[in-house]
Amino acid sequence: MNETLARALAQKFRALYGREPSLFRAPGRVNLIGEHTDYNDGYVLPAAIDLAAYVAIAPREDRRLEAKSLRLDPPFACSLDVAEPRPAGDWSDYVRGVALELARAGHRLVGADVLIDSDLPMGAGLSTSAALEVGFGLALATISGVTINRTELALLCQRAENGFVGARCGVMDQFISCRGVAGAALLLDCRTLETREVAIDESLRLLVCDTKARHQIASGDYNTRREECEQAVARLAQALPRVRALRDVSGQELGEHASLLSPALLRRARHVVEENARTLRMAAALESGDLAEAGRLMNASHASLRDDFEVSCKELDVMVEAAQSLPGVYGARMMGGGFGGCTINLVDGRAVENVAERVAAVYQAKTGIGPNVFCCAPAAGAGPIAL
Repeated sequence: MNETLARALAQKFRALYGREPSLFRAPGRVNLIGEHTDYNDGYVLPAAIDLAAYVAIAPREDRRLEAKSLRLDPPFACSLDVAEPRPAGDWSDYVRGVALELARAGHRLVGADVLIDSDLPMGAGLSTSAALEVGFGLALATISGVTINRTELALLCQRAENGFVGARCGVMDQFISCRGVAGAALLLDCRTLETREVAIDESLRLLVCDTKARHQIASGDYNTRREECEQAVARLAQALPRVRALRDVSGQELGEHASLLSPALLRRARHVVEENARTLRMAAALESGDLAEAGRLMNASHASLRDDFEVSCKELDVMVEAAQSLPGVYGARMMGGGFGGCTINLVDGRAVENVAERVAAVYQAKTGIGPNVFCCAPAAGAGPIAL
C-alpha cells in the first residue's frame, strides 16, 4: 500500500470538505498469461499488484454524489435519484456507472463527497479503470451500509463498464481487483468464476515495462476482436452445436472445421483456443517450479497475440524482444488489450535490476521513447485503509 499517497489524499479531502473521510484502495493487476480469453469464457492467470486506486469518501445528508479526481478532469456532480443517467464520455462514467448498477441491484445508496487518486499509470494496461470502479463501488457500498461480497462487486463493476461506459471487457480485471491474494496469482475460470491460488515463487520478480505507447485504435479494435470471436463461435456452432464460446473448442476441432472460418477468423480463434491451453499449462508449471516452461509459454503467448490476434504494435514487440534476449528473463509478453501499454516479464530476482536497465536502454535506443520500468509484487484485493 502507498501509505504516503493515502495520507496525502485524506489531508486533501479534509481541506476540501472539512470532514474526516473513510479510505479505500483497489489494486490494478498484471496478467501473467491468458489474454483476450476472459470474454471467451476461458482461463486467465492474473495477480493484483501493489499499485492501486485510492478513494476518500464521506456521506452527505442529501442524495447528491460529488466526485473529484486528483489526476483526471473534470470533477462532476449528479443526483442518485436520476433513474437513467446518460454517459458523459469521460472518467466520471466509470463512477456513475457503478453507482447506477448498485442501485439497480436493489441497494439503497447515500449521497457522498468523493476524492480519488492513484499511483497506477493511465492507459498502460494495468487495469486502472477496473481499480477505479472497484475502489469507488466498495467505498460507496460501505458508507451506505450495503453488504456486498467481492464476486458480486466484481460482476457489478463489469456490468457498469460494459453497459454504461461501453467497453466490452471480460470479468478478469474487476475480479482480481476484488479478490487478489498477496504472494499469488489466481487461475480464474471466467465461465464458472472458480479460482485456484498459484503461488509466485519468492525468487521471482514481476517486471512491468510501460512502453508509453497509447495508440488510439485500441478501444475500437478491442471491441472488433470480441465481435470476431463471436462470429467464429457462430460459424463453428453450425458443426458443433454444443459450442457457446471459443472456450468450448479444442485445437483438434478447430483444425477439423477450419473451412467454416475466414483466414482472419481462424487466426483469432486459434489464438484463444491455444491461449487457454497455455494458461492451464503455465499454472501447472509455476506450481511445479518449472520456470523455463512458464517462460516459454509467455513467449509463445506474445507471438500468438502479435501474429494471430494482431493486437501488438512496434513498441510492444521491441520491448518484448529486448527482454527475451537477456539472462535472467524467463519469459516476456505484451499484456492487456494491446496496441500499446505494458509488457510483463518473469525475471529472476538476482537479475532484475540489470534487466530493467538494459531493457530500458535498448527500447529507448530503438524507439526514442524513455519507458517506465518497475517491479510489482502480488498484492491483496480491494479493501478499507486504516492509517
